[in-house]
Amino acid sequence: MTDPRGVGTVSVELNNTAAQLLASLCVELATDDPSGVLSRALGLLDLAVRTRGRGGRLCFVNERGEQAEVVF
Repeated sequence: MTDPRGVGTVSVELNNTAAQLLASLCVELATDDPSGVLSRALGLLDLAVRTRGRGGRLCFVNERGEQAEVVF
């Protein structure tokens, strides 16, 4: 990381697994914007961390009403 204040661009080195996951998500989301995919993923992680910090839980609910808690 080169700019922790978020004013400019930041270069992030990914290992092979992270790069494959990012590429797979870009294909799944039909986008050629990997930074947008990373922003969305980090936003979800931030929401999970903040929710847990307040004593809550973040859950996904599928179309059958089944819940799965976001854990990390």
